[in-house]
Amino acid sequence: MSSPAERYAAARARAAAERTELARFARGLPFELDDFQTDACRALEAGNGVLVAAPTGAGKTVVGEFAVHLALRQGVKAFYTTPIKALSNQKFHDLVAEHGADRVGLLTGDTTVNGEAPVVVMTTEVLRNMLYAGSRTLDDLEYVVMDEVHYLADRFRGPVWEEVILHLPARVQIVSLSATVSNAEELGDWLTEVRGDTTVVVSEIRPVPLWQHVLGADGLFDLYAGHVDPTDPGVDPPINPDLVVALRRSSRAGPQPWREHGGRARHGGRSGGRAGRGGAPQDRPRPRRLPRSAVVEVLDRAALLPAIFFVFSRAGCDAAVAHCVRSGMRLTTPAEQEAIRALVAERASAIPRSDLGVLGFWEWSQALERGVAAHHAGLLPVFKETVEELFSRGLVKIVFATETLALGINMPARSVVLDTLTKWDGSAHVDLTPGEYTQLTGRAGRRGIDVEGHAVVVEHGHLDPVALAGLASRRTYPLRSSFRPTYNMAVNLVAQVGRARAREVLEQSFAQFQADRAVVGLARQARTHAEALAGYAEAMTCHLGDFAEYAELRRALSARERDLNRESSRRRRASARAELAGVRRGDVLEIPAGRRAGHAVVLDPGTDGFDGPEPTVLTQEGKVRTLRAADLGAGVRTVARMRVPAHFAPRNPRARNDLAASLRSALADPKRRVERAPTAPDRSAAQDDATIAELRRRLRSHPCHGCSEREDHARWAERHHRLEQEHAALVRRIEGRTSSIARVFDTVCDVLGSAGYLAPGTGEGELRVTEPGQTLRRLYAENDLLVAQCLRHGAWDGLDAAQLAAVVAAVVFEARRDDVGEPPALPGGPRLARAVDETVRWWSRLTDLEEQHRLSATRPLDLGLVAAMYRWAAGKSLGTVLTDTDLAAGDFVRWAKQVVDLLDQVAQAAGSQATRSTARRAVEQVRRGVVAYSGA
Repeated sequence: MSSPAERYAAARARAAAERTELARFARGLPFELDDFQTDACRALEAGNGVLVAAPTGAGKTVVGEFAVHLALRQGVKAFYTTPIKALSNQKFHDLVAEHGADRVGLLTGDTTVNGEAPVVVMTTEVLRNMLYAGSRTLDDLEYVVMDEVHYLADRFRGPVWEEVILHLPARVQIVSLSATVSNAEELGDWLTEVRGDTTVVVSEIRPVPLWQHVLGADGLFDLYAGHVDPTDPGVDPPINPDLVVALRRSSRAGPQPWREHGGRARHGGRSGGRAGRGGAPQDRPRPRRLPRSAVVEVLDRAALLPAIFFVFSRAGCDAAVAHCVRSGMRLTTPAEQEAIRALVAERASAIPRSDLGVLGFWEWSQALERGVAAHHAGLLPVFKETVEELFSRGLVKIVFATETLALGINMPARSVVLDTLTKWDGSAHVDLTPGEYTQLTGRAGRRGIDVEGHAVVVEHGHLDPVALAGLASRRTYPLRSSFRPTYNMAVNLVAQVGRARAREVLEQSFAQFQADRAVVGLARQARTHAEALAGYAEAMTCHLGDFAEYAELRRALSARERDLNRESSRRRRASARAELAGVRRGDVLEIPAGRRAGHAVVLDPGTDGFDGPEPTVLTQEGKVRTLRAADLGAGVRTVARMRVPAHFAPRNPRARNDLAASLRSALADPKRRVERAPTAPDRSAAQDDATIAELRRRLRSHPCHGCSEREDHARWAERHHRLEQEHAALVRRIEGRTSSIARVFDTVCDVLGSAGYLAPGTGEGELRVTEPGQTLRRLYAENDLLVAQCLRHGAWDGLDAAQLAAVVAAVVFEARRDDVGEPPALPGGPRLARAVDETVRWWSRLTDLEEQHRLSATRPLDLGLVAAMYRWAAGKSLGTVLTDTDLAAGDFVRWAKQVVDLLDQVAQAAGSQATRSTARRAVEQVRRGVVAYSGA
């Protein structure tokens, strides 16, 4: 029992806690704060920066909303940043609903709403641009929320996050919200180093438990054995034995590539899983992969809808929706169908009726009424937004989605389904990582609605349940920086802080922080090497002389012998190539050695292959072979001639045997022999080499040559030599990582100096930004320097608005891998053609310059959007624009918005007043129709 003094102190503490802003904020929430939310908010109120890493749906955004609350209470500004416009739009509406439209603004590049409000939601790029421009909007800014901060690993958007973190004023408190990452402490250490005290709050507890299932022909099974806690399965959890049996029975191909894990099938467990039981297995032939409509029906019967079904292919998503509709699936009630029709009519009211057919509107809306939809980047943004709203309202029951949904807006479900554990990464099919699996399945389980979520993997022939358990139970999602200096970043940094300070800023990046931490480990390894080298040196010490010198002679002799052998092999191969180049049909060849040794007759002299001619021959044994110079180590020579029948059929066994018999007769007949000069004996090149003779002499005369322990010393000397080479490579790696980001910055500055965007400054080693460099400061496109070159040298002058939009599309567009093809012919007349040609020429000159400086080259131009963008900006209908392209409507709108973004920059940066005016007209002409009314 506590003392009166202790009770009094506790009462004082409670009273003080109830007077905090956190207490005031918490009283307005409809739920109790979790411990991690409380810890993070307390740290924020105490004046610290905060990094919160927690699973999807855990409620991280509450911490960001508390930062907004603090800003409004203190009369200062808060910015809420997100990586993509769709998230910004969603958060804007959430905050307006909470705080009122007069206190919340939105800035997304193409949308400005109440931009001077005390709370502004924006994309991270907008904040970066404001920092470089020294915007007055930053006055009184005290809090910045960086939602989805794990995006700093993104190759394209990631560098922007680090720029913002490094350049925000020191007074600003940053609230970083991240998905669960395995190196959150490392990110927190970096934030503390560059921003001051940062509290790291990590929660791996999902607010809604997630059950793991496998769906096969025999039903729905739990993945883990019955005694395993799905919220904490541990490492290497045991597999449900009934699932193991079902997977074995479903395979017609015999034993699977997986095996039971240490006899775990002996463990007991529920047969069907929490969501449904697999019935008694029946003997039947293995079915094909379950149709997606059948999977949805199983989920519906098990009360596991609404669900997100990840397919990893746009075409696969659309095909799945079409299949469900054809199957007669209807997951909605009449009242729900009416509500869907009303929302669809409202959202589609701005779309011209002439465009509806092109957009696939009727098929899309019919599927929605049945409760089925697709969600991927090829959809028109307004279609995606409609699907998102219908799904969040519980009206759409199943969404077939690509993985981009897992990184986008808040769209939780009761279940998440995967019908494969591999995906196409742009060059090959690769296995999902544990981090990707966790990200995808993280949407299962709606907080406040579901008591549990469900992840369902559809059995697909060679499913390995042990590997699946590894994916599901491991929380490994390391965050790796993708930061790299760009041309725009370089000129802005030089303009603001000078070259020397810019290098210091860049050396504070998370990328350099991670590189330096890696150097710590490498340096430890280097010290271990040094200790081992000292031990090896002692072990090879010889009392007769310097054994290191003797070992070097041995290595030099071995190296010289290898060189001569390689040269000899090269000459023999060249001789074989020359001999093969001269063979004719009917020549009888002698192959002295190697795996083709013997005699053969030439059937076809062949054509040149990678290593010279590759004739087809018939051996004495009647085998048809292809000869290659690489197979003829001892060379080849023509020894006789014979006739090969004109219509000889190599695939006919009798014809082969008859010709082989004729070959043997030709070899036995002296009259058919080809006279050749006698071949000189093949002497080893080493026998006549003066260098080898000298090395052998020095070796024999060395004092260590007579040591009785010479070979023992030699073994230690060889180990010393190998480790010494490894150590030297390690030292080079360490040197390469130290200040690596700053060295890339120096190279970028060198390129900019060569191109005239930077010039020598007043201080030693300093630089100044030239007039063209001031233009580059306002260009934030990926191909920023190329755009600057085109504007500077008048490549785009004299174009009309549609032509300018088209040539800008050439700089912006990058086709998806499976869309690459021959671009359509350019419309727009010779003026557009000349502008495109000039743009390509400036790209070529720029890549030559980058190559000279050993800098990664600017990506090649893609002309696949030029014709479509010209037609759109010229006022053509969407149907006409898309006719000659492989672009989906959603892709076209997305690229059109990027064209608008760059045209906006051109309108600000171009040196020519006429070009600036044309860019503004081009923005208006592109931002129309589906482009204008699509919000994301």
